[in-house]
Amino acid sequence: MTATDHARPVAVVTGAARGIGAATAVGLARAGWDLVLGDVPAPDAVPGLTYPLASAEDLAASAAACRAAGADVVHAPCDVRRPDDVAHLVGLAGDRLVAAVAVAGILGAEGPAWDLTPEDLDRDLSVNLHGVANLARAACPVLLAAAPARGRFVAVVSSAGTRGLPRLASYVAAKHAALGYVRSLAADLAPFGVTANAVMPGSTRTAMLTRTAAAYGLDDVERFAPSQRLGRLLEPAEPAAAVVWLCSEAASAVTGTALEVDGGFVG
Repeated sequence: MTATDHARPVAVVTGAARGIGAATAVGLARAGWDLVLGDVPAPDAVPGLTYPLASAEDLAASAAACRAAGADVVHAPCDVRRPDDVAHLVGLAGDRLVAAVAVAGILGAEGPAWDLTPEDLDRDLSVNLHGVANLARAACPVLLAAAPARGRFVAVVSSAGTRGLPRLASYVAAKHAALGYVRSLAADLAPFGVTANAVMPGSTRTAMLTRTAAAYGLDDVERFAPSQRLGRLLEPAEPAAAVVWLCSEAASAVTGTALEVDGGFVG
């Protein structure tokens, strides 16, 4: 991505094809950011999942929505489990990179915690933890070179990152790990004026929530609404708004935070 006359800041967003990632991308575009968007190369990119991931068409549609909101956008396939894919995505931003946003996530295994195999645990960890770490490894050297007190790293984690949930121990463990990683990342980046934070969505109307309903044998995602004090599901734009704020100059004093955007999740 080359410099432009208006020199808008650039954000990289993984998992940008649909759901919270797509909503985050549009929110950033409206807030004056140019974007590099990435998502999986195919719906079956992660073997062993029982639901389809985003498609190339989904990613292209997300990019088009961001362009319509005024952003200069580059998009590319990116499997966050692969460090080279993530490094390539970050490289597309050039030296205008100011924010890196890790949204890509999966819900892999389900079942009693004692039944989960090492392969089950690794599947969730490969995306939900290592995907975040791979983005940080690629992006932080560039963020450290950004204007003082301007670099931002944000990971969309989950309300599951601070709680135990039945039948989802693999997902929950990976999200706990991701939150711990972000908090330590914040400690390492703080002396350089770069912030790192997590957004913790509750039950949000996404493909992931449909998959979660299947894990619990529910035929309607609306069955999750009573688990939140607001009595309703969240729309993707709601946690996305928190990400956009954390990327802004207004959030310069916020780091190492787990910002709960969960409708008052009570479990």
